[in-house]
Amino acid sequence: QVQLVESGGGLVQAGGSLRLSCAASGRTFSSYAMGWFRQAPGKEREFVAAISWSGGSTYYADSVKGRFTISRDNAKNTVYLQMNSLNPEDTAVYYCAAEVATARTIATMPNTPTRTWGQGTQVTVSS
Repeated sequence: QVQLVESGGGLVQAGGSLRLSCAASGRTFSSYAMGWFRQAPGKEREFVAAISWSGGSTYYADSVKGRFTISRDNAKNTVYLQMNSLNPEDTAVYYCAAEVATARTIATMPNTPTRTWGQGTQVTVSS
């Protein structure tokens, strides 16, 4: 089982960019599909983006399509979320997730018993 540590969050003005990173421990990182979710205050956690183990398949929430890009570097055991054109509605705690499954599973299932989560990183977008 992998352990996940997110980084890269912070405070940014509307229209700005941030890149989140999620570093995974373990030697089987390339076996995992990876995803990003977020939870805003008073709201349920929601799916943001997912990527297959090879990086060949990606999925995005409609709210971030064209603005966010998920990618991974299996040699570095790291998945990234490049966030551009940020707006205040993107303010949330962002969580990294890993699962031995398809990226579509991560995109369509809010959680499963075998999914591993990071501790989260705060992203705040000011207007």
